[in-house]
Amino acid sequence: MTTRSVVHSTFVVERIYEASPARVFHAFADPDAKARWFTHPDEWVSDEGSMDFRVGGRETVSGGPKGGPVHSFSSIYLDIVPNERIVYTYEMHMDDVRTSVSLATIEFFPDERGTRLVMTEQGAFLDGHDDAGGRKEGTELLLDALGAALTRDVAEA
Repeated sequence: MTTRSVVHSTFVVERIYEASPARVFHAFADPDAKARWFTHPDEWVSDEGSMDFRVGGRETVSGGPKGGPVHSFSSIYLDIVPNERIVYTYEMHMDDVRTSVSLATIEFFPDERGTRLVMTEQGAFLDGHDDAGGRKEGTELLLDALGAALTRDVAEA
């Protein structure tokens, strides 16, 4: 018999980007823009994923190291206020095992340097397969990749 457990945790990650709230929001809302930063390590293989950015829309992406396991992200957008806020739920799987279920809120605030992004995640980490520390670290890496993508976009313009 498998021992079941749930660990609840909330964390907040903040970043300042030298880009307008509209540009930072666009990096989340546009599938091509998001694909430039919401990605996996280079040595992983992944599917193309799907993205329907609207209230009630879904986003999925999966991938992993060659030979597995496959990490899957599946979300539903619950609230979208252009250039201000995105709220969504998502679940993570490793192969066929659900590892967590989360509610994430991303807020975009004008800042003298551009945009202050505040991401708050409330997670339920299931059966010891995942934890808030690792999720926060992964979120920080993704938001750093977003910053690099925004910088590249300016340099290439």
